[in-house]
Amino acid sequence: MKKIMNGADQVENEMILGMAKAYPQYVRKLDGQNVVVRSCKKEGKVALISGGGSGHEPAHGGYVGEGMLDAAVAGAVFTSPSPEPILEGIRAIATDQGVLMIVKNYTGDVMNFEMAGEMAEMEGIAVKQVVVNDDVAVKDSLYTVGRRGVAGTVLVHKIAGAKAETGASLDEVQAAAQKAIDNVRTMGMAITPCTVPAAGKPGFELSDDEMEVGIGIHGEPGTHREALRPADEIVDMLMEKILADLDYTGHEAAVLINGAGATPLMELFIINNHVADILAGKGIPVYKTFVGNYMTSIEMAGFSISLLRLDDELKGLLDAKADTPAFKA
Repeated sequence: MKKIMNGADQVENEMILGMAKAYPQYVRKLDGQNVVVRSCKKEGKVALISGGGSGHEPAHGGYVGEGMLDAAVAGAVFTSPSPEPILEGIRAIATDQGVLMIVKNYTGDVMNFEMAGEMAEMEGIAVKQVVVNDDVAVKDSLYTVGRRGVAGTVLVHKIAGAKAETGASLDEVQAAAQKAIDNVRTMGMAITPCTVPAAGKPGFELSDDEMEVGIGIHGEPGTHREALRPADEIVDMLMEKILADLDYTGHEAAVLINGAGATPLMELFIINNHVADILAGKGIPVYKTFVGNYMTSIEMAGFSISLLRLDDELKGLLDAKADTPAFKA
């Protein structure tokens, strides 16, 4: 294993410390916890918290700031944080308007966030949650009951964060987040694995001419393996599954081309070129496109495509100001 680190047992803590030192105008680290919160707490609005295992940077700490999250909790690499740091994050950001938890659909994340939410409610903090399940590749996986939460979660952060900034109630912010979840679909693939520092070896193996289709963000198996194809053919396969799962006809769409960590922007733009052509051919206007590393899998080479079906409300929330280390609008 070749990694630039001091020790596998310090990766998460030193990463969070480095993030806080890089972006003190946006975030600060809670003492004793791998949790970042907004440097300047904003009262009078619903507060948003998300998180999960480390290794998906810039998710989720990179989305803490104006117009998105108020806190992000980082577990060990690809491992859910325990209820304690989640509760500490909730306590740090709670306002009289309550807290919304945005949770990716992985069994550990759902269980631990729910436990933390229940403990916060016992302390008098109003807490609600939404569970993101945008992955169309597989119904159940090694980590989930039901569909996985993947890169579309970033768009849910954006929509919910914008709604919260308007002063909307907890129920209204939850409804906006759920609307985004109901209208976003994602599918991805990979051509090389990643190595979890504590494991010291790749999580799976692919030969030079193979790809994994429908892979999860922790390297979980997808729908199948097959010979590596040209980029346009890969996009055709992923887009067919996404468009078959949700009818985008008559709507504009937001597109998120997400890199898995080691995929060059050159290749991501090649992907987007064909995604845009497919949507144009189907009469689905692209309202806004995002291309880059938004929810990675350490150094995995691969990508995912997320499509968010828009209406006027979602377009307005997507356009609203956001100012975070990793997302600006």
